[in-house]
Amino acid sequence: KNRLRAEADQMQMLLERADKLVNGLAGENERWQVSIGHLQGELTRCLGDSLVAAAFLSYAGPFDTQYRSRLVSSWLDALKEKHLPFTDSFTFAVFCARPTDVRQWNIQGLPADDFSTENGVISVRCSRWPLMVDPQNQANKWVRRMEESRLRVVDLKSKNMLREIENGIVYGLPVLLQDILEELDPALEPVLAKALIKVGNREVLRLGDKELDYNKDFKLYMTTKLGNPHYTPEVSTKATIINFAVKQKGLEAQLLGTVVQKEQPALERQKSDLTLRVAAGKKKLVDLEDEILRLLSETEGSLLENESLVDTLQQSKIASDDVSRQLKEAEETEIRIDAKREEFRPAATRSSVAYFVLADMGRIDAMYQFSLDSYVDLFSQSMDESRTGTKGVNSADRCRQINSAHTLSVYKYTCRGLFERDKLLFALQLCLRIMTGENKIPTQEFDFFCHGGVVVDRHDQRPNPCPEWIDAGTWDNITELDNIPTCMGIASAFEQGHRDWRAWFTSSKPEEMSLPGDWENKVTELQRMCIIRALRLDRVLFCATRFVSMNLGPQFADPPPFDLKAIFACSNYRTPLIFVLSPGVDPTAQVKSLALGQNMAVDICALGQGQASVAAKLINLGLRNGTWVFLANCHLMLSWMPELEKCVSEYCTVTEGASDAPHNDFRLWLSASPSPHFPIFILQCGIKMTTEPPRGLRANMMKLYNLVSEEQYSRCQQRFKYRRLHFALCWFHAILLERRKFKNMGFNVPYEFNESDYSICHDLIIVFLDEYPDQTPFDAMRYLIAEANYGGRVTDALDRKLVNVYINQFFCEDALDPQTTFNLTPHVPDSPYIIPSDADLPGAKDAVKNFPQSDAAVAFGQHANADIASQIEDSNTLLGTIVSLQPKSINVGSESLEQKVLVNCRLMQEQAPSIFNVAALQTTMGQRADPEPMKTVLYQEADRYNTLLSTLHRTLRALELGVQGLVVFTPALEEIMGALLNFKVPRAWSKCYPSLKPPGPWMRDLVQRIDSLQKWIDEGLPRCFWLPGFTYPTGFLTALLQTSARKNGVAIDTLSWDFPIVLTPPASITQHAKDGSYCSGLFLEGARWDFDSSCLTEPIPMELCCYMPVIHFRPVEMKKKSTKGIYSCPLYMYPCRTGSRERPSFVITCDLKAGLQSAAYWTCRGTAMLLSISH
Repeated sequence: KNRLRAEADQMQMLLERADKLVNGLAGENERWQVSIGHLQGELTRCLGDSLVAAAFLSYAGPFDTQYRSRLVSSWLDALKEKHLPFTDSFTFAVFCARPTDVRQWNIQGLPADDFSTENGVISVRCSRWPLMVDPQNQANKWVRRMEESRLRVVDLKSKNMLREIENGIVYGLPVLLQDILEELDPALEPVLAKALIKVGNREVLRLGDKELDYNKDFKLYMTTKLGNPHYTPEVSTKATIINFAVKQKGLEAQLLGTVVQKEQPALERQKSDLTLRVAAGKKKLVDLEDEILRLLSETEGSLLENESLVDTLQQSKIASDDVSRQLKEAEETEIRIDAKREEFRPAATRSSVAYFVLADMGRIDAMYQFSLDSYVDLFSQSMDESRTGTKGVNSADRCRQINSAHTLSVYKYTCRGLFERDKLLFALQLCLRIMTGENKIPTQEFDFFCHGGVVVDRHDQRPNPCPEWIDAGTWDNITELDNIPTCMGIASAFEQGHRDWRAWFTSSKPEEMSLPGDWENKVTELQRMCIIRALRLDRVLFCATRFVSMNLGPQFADPPPFDLKAIFACSNYRTPLIFVLSPGVDPTAQVKSLALGQNMAVDICALGQGQASVAAKLINLGLRNGTWVFLANCHLMLSWMPELEKCVSEYCTVTEGASDAPHNDFRLWLSASPSPHFPIFILQCGIKMTTEPPRGLRANMMKLYNLVSEEQYSRCQQRFKYRRLHFALCWFHAILLERRKFKNMGFNVPYEFNESDYSICHDLIIVFLDEYPDQTPFDAMRYLIAEANYGGRVTDALDRKLVNVYINQFFCEDALDPQTTFNLTPHVPDSPYIIPSDADLPGAKDAVKNFPQSDAAVAFGQHANADIASQIEDSNTLLGTIVSLQPKSINVGSESLEQKVLVNCRLMQEQAPSIFNVAALQTTMGQRADPEPMKTVLYQEADRYNTLLSTLHRTLRALELGVQGLVVFTPALEEIMGALLNFKVPRAWSKCYPSLKPPGPWMRDLVQRIDSLQKWIDEGLPRCFWLPGFTYPTGFLTALLQTSARKNGVAIDTLSWDFPIVLTPPASITQHAKDGSYCSGLFLEGARWDFDSSCLTEPIPMELCCYMPVIHFRPVEMKKKSTKGIYSCPLYMYPCRTGSRERPSFVITCDLKAGLQSAAYWTCRGTAMLLSISH
C-alpha cells in the first residue's frame, strides 16, 4: 500500500513536471522555431557573408565610413556576379557581434554609432593585435573600462614596459600600450608577430633573452594619439590598424546625450536605465536558453527525472514573458524619449560641426591641438552660461540660445591659441561649415570661391569686351562664373554695362559698394564673394570678414583682445599654460607681472642643454609648495619633452585629496616656438596662447619707446641730436619690421629683426654723439647700423641695398637741422610722419601716438599697388588653406574626383606638345651658320624640355590608367592627382623651370615655350628672342657674351652689358641685332614704362604688372658708366624673388632710366622686372 502510494505520488509529480515541461518547451518552441528559420536562412547565406566579413576584418580597419560602405558594396556585387548566396542587407557588426555584447560595449563607453561598433568588433575579433588610431582618446577609455582592474597600462617611455608585457603573457592579463608613434620598439617584434614555439605541450614566446609560457588569455591593445599616422608595411602586416577617430555623427550622438542630460536630466536617466534594463533582460534570456540547451544535451534517461531542467524551463518562460513585456514597454518609452531628445538635436549638430572645424586647425599648425574632453567641458559650460533665467523656454528657442552661446565660446576659446593670420580663417571655416550643414552653401558656388575660374582651353571662350581693364585671368573667372546657373548672365552684363562695372571695379572698397544693375538684388552673400573673388582678389579677406559678420554676427569678425589674467582665471593645476611664440616676442615679463599681481612666486628656467634636471626639480618643488614654474623655450629641448609629458600626465591623473595630490596654487607655464614634435598630450590638456609682435608703425615705435626709461633717455650729453636720431632709429626699425607685409615687394628674403638690434644701435648712437660732439659721424653710424648690425642679418645684396637707402634717408644732416621739420616720408605731402623738434620722452611718445592707426604703402616708399599685391597673396593663402581642409569626398549625383581627374588628364594630353627629335634637330642645326654658343643653348633647352615633356606624357598616361584601376597607384601618382584636384602644378612637373601659375595657364605657357623653340628650329635664329621661353636665361645671356667675344676678338670677362630700349614691337623687327640680341616678353613690377619719355614712371592704380618694351641686350667692353638718373633694375625668373636653393630666381641687373625720380625711389618701391607672372 505504501509502495503504491509512493508510486502514485511519484507519478503525480512526473505528470506535473511533464505538464510544466510541455508548457515550458511550447513557449521555447515558438522562439526556437523562429530561430531555426533564421538560422537555416543564415546557414544558406553564411558562405558569402563570411567571405565579406573576413575581408572587412582584414582590410577595412584603417578606412572611414564612406570608404568601408563602398568596399562592402563592391564585394557584394562581386558575390552577386559569382552567384554566391549572401544577405542583401549585410552589415558587418550584426554578422560578427551579438547585440548583448554591443550594448555592453556602449555601456562601457564605446560610442553607439555604426562606425564605432564596427571598430569595436574588429578590435575584439581580429587575429592580429589591434592598433587603434585614437586622437580623441575614446578607444583608450573604452578599453580601460572594458578590461577594468585586470588591465595593465604602459607606454613606450615606461621603464617597466617589457616587464608588464611579460607578466601579461605569462598570467593571461590584458595590456594597453598607449601613445605609440609611427615606429614601434623592435623588442616587441615577437609579441606582434605571435612568434610562438612549441616545446612539448607548452607554447613558448621568446621575448629578449627570456622564454615565456604563453597564456592564451593574453591580450594586447595599442593606441596612438596621432591623427593621421603613416605606418610602414611591416607594422601594418603585424597589427590590425583601426581608425577610431571620432566622426561627426558619432560625436553628435554623444553631445546629444550631454545636452539632454543638462536640459532634461530625468529623461536622459530614464533612457540610460531603460538601456541597461533591456540589455540585462536580453542577456538573462540568452543565458537561460543556453542553460536549457545544456541541460537537454547533458540529461541521461528521462527528461522528467531532471528537476533543475523543469525549473529552468519554468523560470525561462516567466523571464521570457517578463522580458517581452519589458521590451514592448521599452520600445514605446524609447519612441517617446527619442522624440523628446530629437528636439535638442540642433544643439548637438552645431556643437559637433564646431568641434570638427576646431580639429581641422591642427592640419594648419601642429600647435593647434584641442582635446575632445576639454571641448565637451566647454560645451557644458556654454550651456550653463546661456541660461537666461526665463522659465518655460521651448526646446527650439533653447537650442538657439545654446547654439549662439556655444559658437561664440568656441570662437573666443580658440582665438586665444591662434596666430592673427589664422583667426579669420577659423571664423570663415566655422561659418561655412555651419551654413553647409543648413544647406545654404551651393557646391558649385563654393568651388568657384575656392578655385576661381580655371580654363585650360580658351578656343571656345567668348571674347573679352573690356581688355583694357579686364585681363585674361579675370575674364577666365567671369566666363566660368557665368556657367554657374545662379550667376548666369554676368558675362553679358559686362558687355552691356561695362562703364558701371569699371566704376565698381576701381572703387577702393568694392565689397561695400552696390553691384551694378540689378545684380545687387539678385545675388546672395556667397555669390557676392564669388564676384569679388573673380574681379578683385585683393578684397577677398575684407569680403570674407563681412560674410562672417553678416551670417554669424559682428563679434565673430573681431577677435577678442589678449587678456592673460582672464586666461589664468580659467586654469587650474592640471592645465599647463602654453605660450606659442612668434619671432622677437618674449612673454616672461607678462608672467612675472601677473605673478606679482597674484602675490605668487614664479621660478623661471630657460631650457637648453643640461637644464632637464633643473626643470624637473622646479616642477617637483612647485607641485609640493604651490609655486609657479615657467619653462621657457621648450622647442630647444624637444628631446626632453617626452619626460615632461609623462610628468604632466602623472600629476594630472592624481585624485584630489590624495596624499601626493598637487598643490591647488601650482601652475606650469611653458613657451615654445611651433614644432610638430611638441607633445600632443600637453597641447590638448593645456591652454594655448599666441604671442605676436605689435602690428603697424605706430605700435612698433611705441613698443621701442616703452623699452627706454627716463634715465636712459637723458644719458646722452648731446640731448637734441640724440632725441632726433633716436626717433629716426625707432622709425628705421619699425619700417624694416613692417615692410615684410609687402611679401616679395618688401624683402627678397624675410628677416627677423628684433629688439636686440635696436638696443645695440641705440647704445651706438649715444657713444658716437658723446665721442664726437662737434661733427656727427654719419658715415660711421650708417655703416655700423645698416651694414654691420641690421645688415648682419641680411643675406641678399639687393635687400642690403634697400636697407642702406633707408638709413641714408633717415640719418642725415637734415634730420638734425633745428630750423626744419624733418619729414620721414619725403614723397608724401603733409606727411604725419615727422620727427618732433626737441621732445622729451613723454613728448616723443605723444608724437608717435599721433601717427595714423593704419599705415599707407607710401609711408614705406611703396605704391598703393604693393598693398594690393600683398593682399592678393594673403587671399590666395586663405583660399589655398580652405581647399586643403576640405574633405576629399563628393556629394551623391555630382562628378566624382576620379572623373574630374580623368577629364583633365585627357584634355592636358591633347594639349601637351610633342617631344623634340634631338637627332633631327642636331642634323638641321649642323648645316646652319648660327654661332656655336647659340646652338649649344638650343640643344640644352631642347634636352631640358624633352625631360619635362616625357615626364608630363608618362605621368598623365599613368594617372589616367591609375584612376581607372589598371595600374598600381603609387605615392607619386597620388601626389600628382592631389595637386591637380587643388588646381596646382605637381612638383614632378616643376623641375625644368619654376612657375607659380595654375595648371591651365601653365600648360598654355608651356605650349608657347615649345612653339618659340620650334620656330627657332624651323625658321632660323630669331630676330627677337622671347626671353621667358628659356629654362636657364642666364645660359642664353652667357652665350650672347661668348658670341660677341669671339666675334670681336676680346676676352669675355672684359665685357659687360648695355640695355638700350627698343620701342618697335617684336613682330616688326626685321633685322638681327649687330651685337647681342633683342629680347621681349619681360614684365615690370612696382613701376610702369613711359613709352613717350622712355623711362620709369608711376604705375597705374591696380595695374600690378605691365609689359616692358623690347630690350636690346648688348655686350659692351667694360667702361665706367654714369649712374646718374639710372636705376639698376633686377630681373627675376618669377614673382618669388628669393627662388630656391637649387634655382635662384635672380637673372641679371638691367640699367633703366629712372625718369623724374631717383634710383633710391625705385629701390624703395621694390621695382623689378619678371620673366613670368603668376597668372
